[in-house]
Amino acid sequence: MTAFWTEADYDDHELVQLVHDQASGLTAIIALHSTHLGPGAGGTRFWHYADPAAAMRDVLRLSRGMSYKNAMAGLPMGGGKAVILADAARTKTPAMLAAFGAAVDALGGRYVTAEDVGISEADMVAIAERTRYVSGLPATDDDAAGGDPGPFTAMGIYHGIKAAVRHKLGRDSLAGVHVALQGTGSVGGGVARLLAKDGAKLTLADVNEARAEALATDLGGHAVSADVIMSTACDVFSPNALGAILDEAGIARLDCAVVAGGANNQLARPEHGPMLAARGILYAPDYVINAGGIISVTLEYLCRCEKVPCDINEVRKRIAQIPGRLEQIWQESDATGASPDQVADGMAQKLIGR
Repeated sequence: MTAFWTEADYDDHELVQLVHDQASGLTAIIALHSTHLGPGAGGTRFWHYADPAAAMRDVLRLSRGMSYKNAMAGLPMGGGKAVILADAARTKTPAMLAAFGAAVDALGGRYVTAEDVGISEADMVAIAERTRYVSGLPATDDDAAGGDPGPFTAMGIYHGIKAAVRHKLGRDSLAGVHVALQGTGSVGGGVARLLAKDGAKLTLADVNEARAEALATDLGGHAVSADVIMSTACDVFSPNALGAILDEAGIARLDCAVVAGGANNQLARPEHGPMLAARGILYAPDYVINAGGIISVTLEYLCRCEKVPCDINEVRKRIAQIPGRLEQIWQESDATGASPDQVADGMAQKLIGR
């Protein structure tokens, strides 16, 4: 693993910490990008990285994205992220989760963690046995904030897709709008179900082909293989799996008017946002449209640990503000010629004092 400060994605991060616990087999990286607005908040990703350097790049990009996401969502939190380096068998043990919880606790509240890819609500409960600086725990009742953030992320993306269709296609209804979704897990599957209720035409793909096919059958959509979803002719391409798919080759494959989905770090490099705009494709900056999950877990954390009054209705109210933020970005993009990602980055950097 190369020195993190030589990585292209290192952006004056406040802390980058390697965690290794020999007894449990835990190897993890915790990164804090900015605590200008509050504690660094962001989920923990449990993933097998064939190259450990990829784990470092991931945590640096994801933590910076969380700084931007929390700032743009108007949350009193900074940006942080963690990755646990899983083995090829993705072995996860109680001892490993306990050791990770202890590492989070040792930071004294500078980092607040929650679910991400490979980490479940049950895992958060286990981690919470070792630290109070955790969110995404089961809701205490039907009106309380809390629980799996995936459905809330999906809700924000659904609202964002409707806003993008209105802005780009001039359509107030999703009936008959063709959306190609990459990824049908907790987030992508939730988005698909919400779109189906509005009469959207759906094409679905997932590395788990059986899951995509089952959901397509359930929703009256069509399933295709994961290797062709990006080239599917559609109105909206919605990436809801892993990031960095929008590079030169990926952008060249697109046959759509809008890209709007929940995957983090969809643009492989900064130059790919203008490249997308040059093709006339409207982009919904990922950390703006997918903020529903962090809104939920942040309000849950503030309610439980800081005694800030909030409930599920406040979560929904804040998620409903996502389309307005996107529209502001697109209007400035239209007026200035800067791509939407450039506009959003500029707004976020001002908010975090960069």
